Amino acid sequence: MKLKIEHSQAATTKEPHQIVPMADQLKANLTCPICCDIFRDPVTLKCSHSFCQECLQKYWKDLEVLLCLVCRKKCSSEEPTLSLAFKSLCESLKRTNRAVQPDQLCPMHEEKLKLFCFEDKQPICIICHTSKKHNNHVCSPIEEAVGNIKKEMEDGISDFNQSLNILKKTKHDLENMVTHIETQAQSAELQIIQDFEKCYQFLRKEEEAKLVALREEKEQKHRDLDSRIERVHGEITTLSETVDRVKIQMESDDILFLQNYYSNPERLKCSTPKSEDLSGALINMAKYVYPLNHELWLQSFYPVCSMTLDPNTASPKLIIADNLTSLTYTEEKQTVPDNPERFHIGVLGSNGFTAGRHSWDVEVGDNDNWTLGVVRQSIKRKQYLEMQPDSGLWSIRFTRGKHRAGVKASTEFNVAKRPTVIRVLLDYEHGEVSFSDPSANMTLYSFTDMFTEKLFPYFNTTSLKCPLRLFPLTVGKS
Repeated sequence: MKLKIEHSQAATTKEPHQIVPMADQLKANLTCPICCDIFRDPVTLKCSHSFCQECLQKYWKDLEVLLCLVCRKKCSSEEPTLSLAFKSLCESLKRTNRAVQPDQLCPMHEEKLKLFCFEDKQPICIICHTSKKHNNHVCSPIEEAVGNIKKEMEDGISDFNQSLNILKKTKHDLENMVTHIETQAQSAELQIIQDFEKCYQFLRKEEEAKLVALREEKEQKHRDLDSRIERVHGEITTLSETVDRVKIQMESDDILFLQNYYSNPERLKCSTPKSEDLSGALINMAKYVYPLNHELWLQSFYPVCSMTLDPNTASPKLIIADNLTSLTYTEEKQTVPDNPERFHIGVLGSNGFTAGRHSWDVEVGDNDNWTLGVVRQSIKRKQYLEMQPDSGLWSIRFTRGKHRAGVKASTEFNVAKRPTVIRVLLDYEHGEVSFSDPSANMTLYSFTDMFTEKLFPYFNTTSLKCPLRLFPLTVGKS
């Protein structure tokens, strides 16, 4: 009971300079200190303090000495005086309160909902706040609760927007890849036609078969990417609609907003979209652009095949030309998809090896900055490579007029005459990678290691003098 008295006194005592709305001030003066509600059948004691008639009788019931609940003066049972005018004024105030919209009134006490209970997730009135049901519950004014929750929803919208940006970027990347595939297909088709023109009679059937295969792969790639784009577009649409609905909800009436918000709190949860796995999304250019006019001739008369470069793995500053056999450096970055296979620095050969002896010749000529070697298939491709076996690269390089081997402590090796052709030999079973000058029949440098995964030829140049060119690859056991 003491707590209720303190609450009532706090409710009716205002700071000297605090401006109180007239309706609230009137309600405070017409509120019973015992039940904290507008007076029902109000009675007044000689000390001028008023109470509900029923509340006062219940309070006096267990007292031996009758006291005023507010000022503690002694009273007699004959003191309480019923005021009809006072009662009429209280009933008028109740009718005024009931004129407020029903959804803004407490269903239990018919008082205006002014507080929000964070424990029960619902708006409550002042009387509810003092009741046992909400005892020790954390509450705040409706305006504060709405502000805090809207701030939370704004943070949620920020997460949605971040996800939208990720999805839009993914869609943009997929669309760029579609364009690049079209360019690849056009380039490959032109090269195929040119090669077949040189030996058209002999290669007629091969030409048609390869073109059909290329077009089928292109269509398959298109279908796959179109499906992905459509799915991502659907996710963007769904997420955008969710954001719009949340924004509309935030503009609704405060009470309706709070009631709707906690009926579905899951609406603000948004998982970060997973990035698309674009491995294998591009056309396998090496499968189609190989110099076909030589292929069947060589396979018919000589036990050899040729090494080519894989443009899908090439750094944006490398240009692949001449039937995928020449490598030229450019200072201007080319616009190519950042697919998972692509290297930040360098390019791979189209063939990888897990067994046997393999060699290929590279014409370096006057190129004054090149790197040649082999790499593990799992090497990290989106960063600068450490020129050492521990990182998965066995290589030599020529830069600043010196030949160096790619090991932890950069090892310089001298050659009597600068070679114009470098032969790379891989012996998988014996764990050996060696580099030699075939014209001088001299080994330049050798690595010995143990190989446990697929190895690919690796090439790089940053020279503007001349390109690197590939010669036929000698194949042992494949």
